[in-house]
Amino acid sequence: MTAAPPRLRPLLDQFDFACERLLGRLTGPVMDSGDGADTEVEPLTDDEYRWEPVPGCWSVRRRADGPGPRAAFLAGGGSWGRDTAPYPHPWPPPVTTLAWRLSHLTEMLSLRADHTAGSREATREEHPVSGDAAGAIAAFEAGAAAWRQALLSADDTALDTVGYCAYPYGSDPEEPFLDIVWWVNQEVLHHGAEIALLRDLYRASRANPQT
Repeated sequence: MTAAPPRLRPLLDQFDFACERLLGRLTGPVMDSGDGADTEVEPLTDDEYRWEPVPGCWSVRRRADGPGPRAAFLAGGGSWGRDTAPYPHPWPPPVTTLAWRLSHLTEMLSLRADHTAGSREATREEHPVSGDAAGAIAAFEAGAAAWRQALLSADDTALDTVGYCAYPYGSDPEEPFLDIVWWVNQEVLHHGAEIALLRDLYRASRANPQT
């Protein structure tokens, strides 16, 4: 296999680190605490996966139950979907659950991988949404692996090619591929941090049920 272009390598390393850290936070038995020490963490449960920290959250829901508050429809395929609405989105924006954020990340990675080095036909309407924690984590791992493989297919010329990724739900057709790689990294990093905070809040809510 051809080595990754030098400009891609630090972004690829950053992506690997972000995914490894997020998976550690979701599955345990320990996670990177940020200071080099391992912190024990319990595996994600279905209850925590769909926990709504405040009323009116957007989440993933059984399609038969319909969308949640202020959502217009459930995105995705299968018996579960993710709350969403067409632009302009509701204001102020709803708080989203861990399930919503993980599903969003998985969809983005899987579809961008397909529109970079796959059929270029995958759609949000057909993308499956997981209703349980184990399925969601496995789907995220698969999406991350597919995106990483798509990155390895890019040579130095591809990094500068506008529209190398034809993902139709963002600015990808108008952006050089290197910019899209950077964008995907920041999505994993910032949503990973949000997921970590939600895990902290869930744990604290169970330790202090009256607060």
